[in-house]
Amino acid sequence: MKKNLVQIYSLFFSALAGLIFGLGLVLAGMANPAKVLAFLDLAGLWDPSLAIVMGSAICVGVVAFSIAKKRTHSLLGLSMNLPSSRIIDQRLVIGGLAFGVGWGLSGICPAPAFVLLGFGSIKGAIFLGFMLIGMGIYELIESYRNLERNKTSVAITNVKKSKS
Repeated sequence: MKKNLVQIYSLFFSALAGLIFGLGLVLAGMANPAKVLAFLDLAGLWDPSLAIVMGSAICVGVVAFSIAKKRTHSLLGLSMNLPSSRIIDQRLVIGGLAFGVGWGLSGICPAPAFVLLGFGSIKGAIFLGFMLIGMGIYELIESYRNLERNKTSVAITNVKKSKS
């Protein structure tokens, strides 16, 4: 019974956090592609207001992650799964570039796309569709890479066995 209650609380607070986050995106203008594109248009009529939103988000994130790093469990008793890798590799750089290009072309990033979808925006739906296609391509590439790694590992093991 207690485990079910924790799961219900977890879902409730996750939904509440998502609702507050989505409301913040709407109030800050981050769900408005035109406002985002105006922020990104440094050569035109630049709108710096989203820099304040981003700066505030970074400050909140720094505080939240510094607290979270000191904990092993959430307030609901669930394990904390924070990213630990600090490696900047080709995959990270290409992913960041792809995100930046998509954001710059559309003025939409994943979270605001869900907000736009909730408002019935076709732009949000199209963005999410292409995002899902990109995620599918990533999964196919990762599956192929893992398959190749496993083949290499098996081949090395077989060579070692044949030498002994």
